[in-house]
Amino acid sequence: MPRFTVHIRDEWLAVPCKDTSSSIRWLGQEALKRYVKNKPDNGGIGAVKDTRFFVRRCQGLGLLDAEDTIEDVLEDNDFVELAIEGDTMSPDFIPCEPGVSHLTAAYKEPEEYICLDGNSLTSTDLVNLGRGLYKIKLTPEAEKKVVQSRELLDTIVKENKVVYGITTGFGKFARTVIPVSKLKELQENLVRSHSAGVGNPLSPERTRMLLALRINILAKGHSGISLETLHAMIQAFNASCLSFVPEKGTVGASGDLAPLSHLALGLMGEGKMWSPKSGWADAKYVLEAHGLKPISLKPKEGLALINGTQMITSMGAEAVERAQAIARQADIIAALTLEVLKGTTKAFDSDIHSLRPHPGQIEVAQRFRSLLDSDHHPSQIAESHRFCDRVQDAYTMRCCPQVHGVCNDTIKFVQNIINTEINSATDNPMVFAERGETISGGNFHGEYPAKVCILSVKNQCLLEILFSLSYKGFLFLKALDFLAIAVHELASISERRIERLCNPSLSELPAFLVNEGGLNSGFMIAHCTAAALVSENKVLCHPSSVDSLSTSAATEDHVSMGGWAARKALRVVEHVEQVLAIELLAACQGIEFLRPLRTTTPLEKVYELVRSVVKPWIKDRFMSPDIEAIHRLILDQKVWNVAKPYIEKYQSEYIPESRPISPTAFSLDPPASPRKRVRHE
Repeated sequence: MPRFTVHIRDEWLAVPCKDTSSSIRWLGQEALKRYVKNKPDNGGIGAVKDTRFFVRRCQGLGLLDAEDTIEDVLEDNDFVELAIEGDTMSPDFIPCEPGVSHLTAAYKEPEEYICLDGNSLTSTDLVNLGRGLYKIKLTPEAEKKVVQSRELLDTIVKENKVVYGITTGFGKFARTVIPVSKLKELQENLVRSHSAGVGNPLSPERTRMLLALRINILAKGHSGISLETLHAMIQAFNASCLSFVPEKGTVGASGDLAPLSHLALGLMGEGKMWSPKSGWADAKYVLEAHGLKPISLKPKEGLALINGTQMITSMGAEAVERAQAIARQADIIAALTLEVLKGTTKAFDSDIHSLRPHPGQIEVAQRFRSLLDSDHHPSQIAESHRFCDRVQDAYTMRCCPQVHGVCNDTIKFVQNIINTEINSATDNPMVFAERGETISGGNFHGEYPAKVCILSVKNQCLLEILFSLSYKGFLFLKALDFLAIAVHELASISERRIERLCNPSLSELPAFLVNEGGLNSGFMIAHCTAAALVSENKVLCHPSSVDSLSTSAATEDHVSMGGWAARKALRVVEHVEQVLAIELLAACQGIEFLRPLRTTTPLEKVYELVRSVVKPWIKDRFMSPDIEAIHRLILDQKVWNVAKPYIEKYQSEYIPESRPISPTAFSLDPPASPRKRVRHE
């Protein structure tokens, strides 16, 4: 028999329906009858037939017409919200905000799988899992290791051995032995008590990443999870049944205890859950609607579910993937700005960069050469000022390989750490089935995503500027703090290029890139927005590494604060994307004043992409939608995808065969041309 889950005020009710040709009004009245029946005072509601209400879908908040038939507008197990006239929206109801999630009611379950073994997942895989592109299954080898690990734990319990977290309490209570009859309650209490996070829930995409990563770590076979519980987690992931996980509450000490506890709580059928079908609802109803049963915790399983750095690492994976995407698109956007400002290509000569062979610097210079004026891609704009009297450009254009380059190197450095952490066992105690023992350690500590030695510092002034922790001449920063500081530079230098585009004394273009200045303000405040985001990033780039607070009655007396490092790194990356979106808009607007001259083919393709979603500015208009539209192009990596074929073709055709290629200094030079194509002689 079809049934529907209806949310009224603070309760969820399952309403069976024998006849789906009944109206939405009937469904609402039937739900009200069940609600009133459970209330001693009828819930303050008079006659059900006289009560006025409206019904909407939980997912998307779409209103339903009371006269529509159920079979026409709802599917079996759909979730709906009944709002009684005069009530405010229930505080128990969590709307799914537009634009927050791509996993909507139109979401289609993927057909492809990623096989997890605990050893080979990458940050790219993890982000794609979060986006709902794949389901999950375990490799046979992983299943075997999980079974062996669990058998050892079952033996420990059977033999009444005293082992931390299995037959004892936790943290300060590590010496308290728990009776066998209460071991299940011990694990459940652990999850419930540690579900103490606050703040907004993680988006469905980020919760999918968190769940996928926890599954991957458990698949290593060193946590003692049962195969039954792990399969239940995989089923929940594949159905996109995602727990309510508050974004705040982890200090990154014994891992991300609070977020992972909330993740486990939903799987136990408690708290809230989200799915594409239901939106936010009570976890037990969401699981039931998808034919899933709540997990029942065995000894140590609660600890196995919540001990680890997966919150830090999953958000770090998203940050590093988005940073990588914006870094390579920043090269394209900066190249377009250089064209509009009539800059020189001379600063990108490969011989210059071979003398300072940092991989990132060489890579960026090569991209600029592949996009800008050359025999391969001639530019009418470049030709128009070939013999002007300027000698060199400002740093914001001339030094892009050096500034963007170190960002590229930093991103790759952090990505290596994140990829190592993605496949690292972070539980405690660790279960070693092959040795027949469990060992307590500290792999759960969030410091490694990561306090790492990144450069030597002797200058105390520089040390103070970076707000960093000095120890024996070295500067230590968490990897995600390091990422935020590095990627921020892409926005910092971009904002200065926006200033040059908008300032007529620097650009030879109309003030603020608009005609009839005064009547129109053009890009005046768009530049202010970029400046505001850059300034906010300066505060966000203060490393969380400098802080540690003792918790758990001084048992966890040094913590990493890695959760905050991950969250603020993501915010910095988002701001960088938005600043570069403004620069791309401004650069394309600048081209309008250089027409009919054309730039190079790849940059014209970028211009056409922008103009496919945003028209030129003839006079002032509402600008925020334009910025958001370009931000979406950048998020979807469409700027990179448009230019990438031209970059790759240039590389493949212009690799000099006679020159040896160093693994750390990758130089791509076009062959000598009979006509010297260098400006500003």
